[in-house]
Amino acid sequence: MSDELTPSEFLEIIAGFLRQTAIPLLPPHAAFEARVAANALDLVRRQLDQPGCASRAEQESLAALLNENGSPAALQQRLCAAIADQSITPLTPGLSAYLWRATMAKLAVDQPSYAAYRRELGRKIQLND
Repeated sequence: MSDELTPSEFLEIIAGFLRQTAIPLLPPHAAFEARVAANALDLVRRQLDQPGCASRAEQESLAALLNENGSPAALQQRLCAAIADQSITPLTPGLSAYLWRATMAKLAVDQPSYAAYRRELGRKIQLND
């Protein structure tokens, strides 16, 4: 058993220090900037905590949707170009489902406490029961 902290745990400790110890002692503008920094640390922590299979799943979904292979970034760029030139439209099978999954995955990292995200997460859980 290792006593070493993970990068995610370090970030959580630092964000906690900022919120609980430093921010109450800072003048208003510096406190605001420290809250922004703590929120950024939380975002990075959530990114680190995302399973590696999430990007693989996105890559596989994009490859299936576009019927081609490539890196996630290249496939995303290709999807954007296809939407822009209207070779892929809202009626394209799989597009809406892909965009929904991608949006939910992004919100899980960027805004996990966002009310609409939490509501949709609850709906998904209820639908799976």
